[in-house]
Order: sequence, then structure tokens, then C-alpha cells
Amino acid sequence: MALIDVIKYNGNKQDFIWKFPSEDLRFGSQLIVNHSQSAFFVKNGVICDELIEGRYTLKSANIPILNKLVNIPFGDKSPFAAEVWYVNMITKLDNKWGTIKPINLEDPLYGIVVPVRAFGQYGFKINAPRNFLHTIIGTLKTFSAQEISEYFNGKVLSSISTVLGKTIVQNKISLLQIAAFQDDLSEVCRKSINEEFIKYGIELVNFYFMSINIPEDDTSLIKLKEAKELAMKVKTVGKDIYQMDRSFDVMEKAAENEGSTGSMINAGLGLGAGLSLGNAMGNQFSQAGNNLNTNPTPPPIPNQKKYFFVVNGVHSQPFLLSDLPKLILEGMVKQDTLAWTEGLQNWVKAIEIEEIKTLFGQTPPPIPK
Repeated sequence: MALIDVIKYNGNKQDFIWKFPSEDLRFGSQLIVNHSQSAFFVKNGVICDELIEGRYTLKSANIPILNKLVNIPFGDKSPFAAEVWYVNMITKLDNKWGTIKPINLEDPLYGIVVPVRAFGQYGFKINAPRNFLHTIIGTLKTFSAQEISEYFNGKVLSSISTVLGKTIVQNKISLLQIAAFQDDLSEVCRKSINEEFIKYGIELVNFYFMSINIPEDDTSLIKLKEAKELAMKVKTVGKDIYQMDRSFDVMEKAAENEGSTGSMINAGLGLGAGLSLGNAMGNQFSQAGNNLNTNPTPPPIPNQKKYFFVVNGVHSQPFLLSDLPKLILEGMVKQDTLAWTEGLQNWVKAIEIEEIKTLFGQTPPPIPK
């Protein structure tokens, strides 16, 4: 094979590593190293010398380590066998990444586990070519940007999963708000991943989240939104009023059940719940009024007489006189139903209370069976 007089890079622009195709070299040959490149002589698997950007005439003076490993029988023009490797140190910015499977993360505010997907891109460059050549290449002849991305893909995704989990917990970031923190998360991920890249002579120059999302139809996302809505409601109206509102809902559902108990609750629901809710709201407004100190407090609503009845062996909630016609009409309160109101020492029949007695004459009799 003919000896090589000119050695220069002829690889693909995507190649970060390219091996010169011939090993038949000689002293006196011209070696060209382009901008943002380094060239290495390798003999018997050992990296001997490194040449940076420029044009070189190969002499024992500029590759002294190689000279010690090569037998020179013919002086300065002696042929020798050695590998020449080129390393490109350009920056590759458009390397895409994405989660193949969703990352299951627990929302730190609401405790719901949600599958999160993410994708983005990153850029890197070779910053220690000798280290990169020594740790990555082995027997390969070329090594492209795509191969670097594939090589480190597992590390990238592992770091993303770890960083997302730690960051949202430490900063109490809800997964519903995580998109607003993409820039901060990108920088944290860049630092974490770069620690691994540096071991191989590679520098991660940037790292970006282009999207962090949860499928809209995922049941866990629906639960998470409901939890947030519930928390906002409690925060807005206050815990006490919210609990009262929930009690109101429970009473409504109970009133829908068949039977005399359900009808009784249904009859008095509006009044009983309304009174309790009204008292709570009144307390809230009263406290607000005390804090203002600028407007006089309105007088309290006059007390109205309340009536209690024995239904199924237990006494009912209090009712106003205006509620009784409906109870009588539905048969919940009859003439012989035990009743009590303020001023009475004992339970008496409803017909014996003068203001109730007049109501029995105002309502139609029960429909005959």
C-alpha cells in the first residue's frame, strides 16, 4: 500500500470522532487539523500524541512519544504504522430527548400520584478530547452526535425523573403548576446530567424542557383537579362554613331516601340547615364588622318560637310555626303527636297547643287509604 503524504479530516459533519482510513504513514507527511478539532496518534491502543488546529509536517520533533514506539530504519523519511483519530469539538445543540414511558410523580400538595410526560432538547460539546477518545471509542471508527445521545439517553431520563421528584417535593410545587417552573427545572437537570457527562470529556452546554404535561383524560389528573378545587373552596369560605355546607349536602341526600324519617328531614331541611348556616354566616359577618369599626352593628333578628316533636321515639330538630302546615299535610305531625315548645313543662299532644290547634283546621284531611 502506498504511503500517505497528506492526512486530513474527511468525515461527516455529524461525526464527533473520525478515524483516518489508513495506518501507512511516514515522517515528512503533511497533517492538517481544522478549526475546533484535535488529532491524535494511536499506536497499539495507546494514545501517543495530540495535535491541535494547524498544518504540520510530521517529524520526530513534533511527535516525540510516537517516535519512541516506532522503529525508524530509514531516517527522517521512514515509513511507520499508526492510527490517526480526529475529534470534533463543535457544539451540537439540537439533540432531542423525551420520556418513553410516563414518570409517576406524587403531587406534594394533594398526595395524588400522576403520570407525567416530558420532552425537550439539549446541547453538548467535547471539552476534553483525549478523555473522550480514551473512555468512549474503543474499536469504533466513527462516533456521531446521534450515538452520543443514544449512549447517554438512559442517564438523561434517569436524572430527569430524579430531579423532578426531588424538586417538586422540596419546593412544594403542585403538578398542576409544574409547567410554570420549566426554566428552573431545566437548569437543575442540566447541572445534574453534566456531572455524568464530564466524566467522559463531554460538556452539557444547555438543557431545556419544551413540555411537561399530563394526559387530560387521565383519571388521576381529574382527581387532582378536584382536590385543588376542594382546597380552594375551603380556603375561600373557611373551614367551618365548608363543613356546614358538606353537612347540608348529606342532609339533602338523606332526605331523598324513602320512609318517614327521610320525609321528616326533607320537611325541615330548609329551615334547620338554613338556621345553622345563617348563624355561622352571621358570626362571620359579625367578626368582619368588629374588625372594621366604622359601621354600627345591626340589631339581631328577633327570636322566633320553636317547636319540637317526637318522631319514631326521638325528638326532632326545632321547627318554626310556618313550617308546621307542611308537616301536618304530609302526616308527619298529627293531632296526637307529642310536641313541646317554650313555656311548657312536659310534652303534650300537638292539638293541645293553641297555635298548632288552629293549623289542623286549615289543612285538608289525609287521603283515605
